[in-house]
Amino acid sequence: MEAYARSMTEEVREAVLQSSVLKARSRMAVLTRRFGDPDPLRRLAGEIRQHVLDHLGDYLTQFEKMALGRGWQIRWACTAEEACALIIDICRNHGVRLMVKGKSMASEEIGLNQALEAQGITPVETDLGEYIVQLDGDRPSHIVTPVIHKNRRQIAGLFARNGLGEYTEDPEALTLQARRRLRSCFQEAQAGFSGVNFAVAESGRMVVVENEGNNRLSTTTPPVHIALMGIEKLVPTDRDLAPFLKLLAASATGMDLSVYTHFLHGPRRPGELDGPEHAYLILLDNGRSDLLGGELREILRCIRCGACLNICPVYRQTSGHGYGSVYPGPMGSVLSPMMGGEATLDRFRELPKACSLCGACAQVCPVCIPLADHLVRLRRTLTQKRLSMRGTPDFHLWGGLATRPGVWRAGLRAAGWMAAPLMPLAVRFGPAKGWLANHAPPEFARGQDSFRTWWKKRQGENAE
Repeated sequence: MEAYARSMTEEVREAVLQSSVLKARSRMAVLTRRFGDPDPLRRLAGEIRQHVLDHLGDYLTQFEKMALGRGWQIRWACTAEEACALIIDICRNHGVRLMVKGKSMASEEIGLNQALEAQGITPVETDLGEYIVQLDGDRPSHIVTPVIHKNRRQIAGLFARNGLGEYTEDPEALTLQARRRLRSCFQEAQAGFSGVNFAVAESGRMVVVENEGNNRLSTTTPPVHIALMGIEKLVPTDRDLAPFLKLLAASATGMDLSVYTHFLHGPRRPGELDGPEHAYLILLDNGRSDLLGGELREILRCIRCGACLNICPVYRQTSGHGYGSVYPGPMGSVLSPMMGGEATLDRFRELPKACSLCGACAQVCPVCIPLADHLVRLRRTLTQKRLSMRGTPDFHLWGGLATRPGVWRAGLRAAGWMAAPLMPLAVRFGPAKGWLANHAPPEFARGQDSFRTWWKKRQGENAE
């Protein structure tokens, strides 16, 4: 992550910083104006989500029964690969060649676009930010605003190169260029895809929240609608939606309420003018059941608002791409290592350590997830499994040197003179090369007083 941060251009860093700071300020302004003290609402939302997790099996059973009664065809997927296979099978059965997609972090999680393309099915992202990312062959760097790392000049150049229209830096004109291109996709697609923000166990309804209207078209215009939902996204009753809709809008975009809140009831019924002929719901586990039984289970409360990313000083300096995961920021640093067993824990072992533990993420989380506490627990787990030291120098050797004052002093003097000529060799061939590849080596104060010398002088001055 440190190596990536160093490679970022100042233009990208400034775009991420400005956007995340603005979103954090907007969130606080809206919540303070509407609620005065938003903490009681946050605690209520956290309690509802925790209640669902504590009784998830019962609520899933209730939701499945109600959703089936509304005409949804439900499939269960234990893994990302199984979810992709189920979606591809549905597409084949309905002759799908073109799929329009609403924004969905779950689809990013399972690598759906790549799986569809491998089978000759063309997915088109219709969220403006996701469309820009897809057009550029890039990856989202934020779970709410995928192109937080790009400015309008970069987007204008991208659109002009891809024939969407003449170069312009006017945001409204750029949006119209994308709209004209996407309109034909909605008309021609055989299937539409969406994620799910919330699902209601009591009624079997699903809720999709957006600000652009593309989800509305994706879920109603094509004859087939496929929805993908993590099994933790449930709330008990329709009434329980109220605090989440308020907190999600404020935390994600700094708005009182999202522009569009869709309640999806299933396929089109006789006499209805729009809606799909067939509606499928894929319920995704992909490691969530394992998380339920562990000490980090509270991370499943997450409603994917992005507030913890916007406030995080590490995210602001690295962007989401620095995390190497679909889920960046504090929530991703907890979630990513835990969603695939030991191999995933090893792969993302650096993320829990890439945190200052300032605690700001927990203070802004709309469902009161103690993110900093979870990161500390993950660090302990990595240490117990001896994964945290992989790719780092032998700290047993360091411990032996550091506990022998005479050896330590001699080593510091030698290091001060030998560091400059030997450091390039250490980076390439030494035992610390894995660590040095992602960390800046220390700088020795050659020709200057060491700390020990300075301290002795200071003690002498104080004695006088």
